[in-house]
Amino acid sequence: MTVYFIGAGPGAADLITVRGARTLAACQVCLYAGSLVPRDLLAECPPGARLVDTAQLDLDAITEEMVRAHAEGHDVARLHSGDPSVFSAVAEQMRRLDAAGVPYEVVPGVPAFAAAAAALKRELTVPTVGQTVILTRVARQATPMPEGEDLATLGRSGALLVLHLAARYADEVVAELLPHYGADCPAAVVAYAGRPEETVLRGTLADIAGQVKAAGITRTAVILVGRTLAARQFADSHLYSPERERHVC
Repeated sequence: MTVYFIGAGPGAADLITVRGARTLAACQVCLYAGSLVPRDLLAECPPGARLVDTAQLDLDAITEEMVRAHAEGHDVARLHSGDPSVFSAVAEQMRRLDAAGVPYEVVPGVPAFAAAAAALKRELTVPTVGQTVILTRVARQATPMPEGEDLATLGRSGALLVLHLAARYADEVVAELLPHYGADCPAAVVAYAGRPEETVLRGTLADIAGQVKAAGITRTAVILVGRTLAARQFADSHLYSPERERHVC
């Protein structure tokens, strides 16, 4: 049998992909992080499915659940918030499943940064303004960042930064980015993107930390910093330019 790492999307039950929902509906066992994945999504599970909240389980216990289900002949849905390719801790789970000889597949989901951009009604890559997006986080109570991936280094690029797991450290984020982006640089915070309780804050590096504190946002949010967030005057993309040579197949 197979373990399916399924991207649950940013949280709204209707933002899981069709493939994700169909896979979830076919698995007899579902492991999910109750602190991140809304229970509404569990309605997609088949009747009688074994539901395991992994919020209080360590990695060995999670692996044991998956290996046991495999041995019992059950497919497993391993629900991860957002998309499994970013900040999901699937790499170490895959490593353990490889060692145990348990097959697995990955079903991508809507990442948090994409849901945040939708909430802001912004394209994150704007012609002549910014064409690079950096997805990163801060290391405070988590695994240390690799050398050269600190905010001061990344900030020198001037690219649009999307910070996960950083809302409670907004003051520190601003302090590290101010020398590179300036106080007037557009910034935004989106919490619970796509959910009924979605909160969107817009401002600049000068005031965004204060807004975060006033709103009481500490988790389930992304911070975005970059000039594309407020770009108005920019050249049209070459993609649809009348001067572009087009070939009819």
